Parts: sequence; C-alpha cells; structure tokens
Amino acid sequence: MTAQQLGNDRTTAYTDGPDLVLERIFDAPRELVWKILHDADRIPYWWGPRNTTMTVVENDVRVGGRWRWIAHTEGGEDAPFAGEYLEIAPPERVVRTEMFDVPPFNQGEPAIETMTLGDLGGRTKLVSRSRFPSVEILEGALATGMIGGALESYDRLAEEIDKG
Repeated sequence: MTAQQLGNDRTTAYTDGPDLVLERIFDAPRELVWKILHDADRIPYWWGPRNTTMTVVENDVRVGGRWRWIAHTEGGEDAPFAGEYLEIAPPERVVRTEMFDVPPFNQGEPAIETMTLGDLGGRTKLVSRSRFPSVEILEGALATGMIGGALESYDRLAEEIDKG
C-alpha cells in the first residue's frame, strides 16, 4: 500500500504501510489536551461523529487498565471500541490497544495506537500512530469510512479544548 493522504486543512491524516497517522496542532497547552483526551466525563463530547452519542463504559487510564467506549448511531446501532492501556506518560505519551469490539473483529490482533503530545509553547502537536496487524486490515478499516469520523472527532476535540 502506498502512502495515501486522507486529511483535511485542519488535520493531517495518511497511511504509512500498516500505520494510520493523524496529526493536529491544538491551540492549548498539552496538559489541557491530555486532560480532555482522558477525562471520561468529556470523552462523549468529542469522540466520534456529531451524529452519534457516546457511552464511556470503562476508562481505567493506567498501565494494564481497560477502556471501552460505545458510539450509538442515529439509526440505533452500537459501535463499541475497546482496548488496554500499555504505556502512560502524562502529559506526553500514551500507548494502547484498540479494536472494534464485535465478532469477528475482536477475535484477532488489535491495532496499537501510540499518541504523543508535543509541547509547542502553549500549543500542542498531537500525533496518533495506529499500527494495524496488516495493510489489508488497515485497508478494511479505512473502507468503513473511519477517516471521516476521526477528522470530525479532532474537530470536536478542538471545540472541547476551547471550553477549557
């Protein structure tokens, strides 16, 4: 798979082999960005497309802790995602597994997401690199339209950050 540019004028998104990379600069210190990214009470306000609601079932932000979030679509379908936190280094880095938590997708190897928050002197550069088990699995995930949801989530995250 050759690199594909998938982003927009606010968020850079591209593939790099089996990796999906998203990059965005937020106009806020990284401590605030970190807090909003991991606060279970705030996640429903930024994660997922605008036409969904979100339930945070679990969000145990510690090494070995589990997370499970369920997006509820307007059509009444649930889209659960889950994983485990592998590395936590506030406010600069988190590594976690991530998978679509329904059979058969939750039977295989999960994606590994590494998120870094770079300090730009009052601004924050967020880089999320999700390594999928294979290029084919990444292509299947992209075919679901996940990029649109990711870009919209980052726009919503910026709005939530603006609230402080």
